[in-house]
Amino acid sequence: MKTTSLSCSSLFIFLVILSCSSWPAQSHGHHDFLRCLSLHLQNNTEISSIVYTPNNPSYLSILRSSIRNQRFTSASNPRPHVIVTPMHESQIPAIVLCAKENGMQIRTRSGGHDYEGLSYRSKVPYVVLDLVNLSEITIDVEQKTAWVQAGAIIGKLYYKISQTSRTLAFPAGACPTVGVGGLFSGGGYGPMLRKFGLVADNIVDARLIDVEGRILDRKSMGEDLFWAIRGGGGASFGIITAWKLNLVTVPATLTIFSISRTLEQNATELVHRWQYIAPNLPDDLLILISIGPVNSSTGEKTIQASFGSLFLGGVDTLLQVLEQRFPELGVKREDCVEVSWIQSALFFGGYSIKESPQVLTSRNPQIRSTLPIIRFYFKAKLDYVQEPISVSGFEGNLYKIQQLAYWDESGAEASGTSISWVRKLYSYMTPYVSKSPRAAYINYRDLDLGVNKEGNTSYAQASIWGLKYFKNNFKKLVRVKTTIDPSNFFRNEQSIPLRYSK
Repeated sequence: MKTTSLSCSSLFIFLVILSCSSWPAQSHGHHDFLRCLSLHLQNNTEISSIVYTPNNPSYLSILRSSIRNQRFTSASNPRPHVIVTPMHESQIPAIVLCAKENGMQIRTRSGGHDYEGLSYRSKVPYVVLDLVNLSEITIDVEQKTAWVQAGAIIGKLYYKISQTSRTLAFPAGACPTVGVGGLFSGGGYGPMLRKFGLVADNIVDARLIDVEGRILDRKSMGEDLFWAIRGGGGASFGIITAWKLNLVTVPATLTIFSISRTLEQNATELVHRWQYIAPNLPDDLLILISIGPVNSSTGEKTIQASFGSLFLGGVDTLLQVLEQRFPELGVKREDCVEVSWIQSALFFGGYSIKESPQVLTSRNPQIRSTLPIIRFYFKAKLDYVQEPISVSGFEGNLYKIQQLAYWDESGAEASGTSISWVRKLYSYMTPYVSKSPRAAYINYRDLDLGVNKEGNTSYAQASIWGLKYFKNNFKKLVRVKTTIDPSNFFRNEQSIPLRYSK
């Protein structure tokens, strides 16, 4: 497996899911920002079609259009003074320069899935730069490459690839409405990571607008910055507008299965056994687990472990591997379905494989995915398990071992109860997970790990969370940040700090 990116990765995934206002003061910078844009862009018609202020009737719908975590839709959350939705890359340098000139932060949004909402929230005056209109995708079948703009969602990328070839693919995430800008800059992973590595391992070029408004590619930005934006989070370094990808070749036929076992059906022992088997399976095979509460046949609450799988090959070969490696799981031929790669993307995206693949291109599909993360309130925590957890460890609190809690009730009480519950679980997991530091993943951002001071980024404070996300790579990220953005313009609650900040 490739390891060129700096983000933490693992050979297998353990996903456990359990269901469970003030308006910012208007500032002179807001109006000055608009005047500045009018001077730089010199086209009032052009500006009016891409700028939304609170007085615009479309402002709230544009703001909420890509908010996936319902915790951040209430009026009590801080809102931007301005939302800008550029139509062309050439418009972005003016947005950067005008925001900098008028003391406003920029929060860049591509898909809006970020777990703590930092791409559209800030406690200081800010502009949301929404890349929704920068979603062009160009496929070169002969070279097996693609250019994808940062505002595209991965479902659209998958669909575009599938329209050119049955055997070309790209190894990115499962949820189709995630924007590529955030996913790719955080490293990214998906169902084919065991075979093809992380998303960042398959990126060969990028376009970035820096603090001076320069448009840079890989050659002009240099290898250190190109390394940093493929796992270190792009928002600390500039505005990433496009990525060039190496596509991968997959078989025409893949195989998927999903089977479930409750506690009464030996789920605990199967999950325990899976820990020893999953990392050592052939690279063509991924088996992941989702654990959550269900009602048993008698109507009583129980816990169910669902085993989902992707195999890059036919069902006969898969059954042979499972019979040799994991016979306890009891997978039968009727549990398996042979599919194309794009059908596997539908499966992992929470759709029926019988749906038209075009559903993957929609940011807000009318056909609803079964993935809860795109329509609920949620709070996520993440750990890396480096040594298998004992059966007693699972039995001690099986139903609380999870990475994502979601709920469908609005209000502070429901959120407070669920978030408190997740934090207690995180504490419970302490003996079983990575240590010194307790590792985390930047694309599952967690502000509980620590935040920067408002208005600045302290190296000492940032190290608390930075070492958890990046380990020793954090120091190199700081060096790159200090070189590319010495004024620390591109910052947020968990942005990379400058080398000499206090």
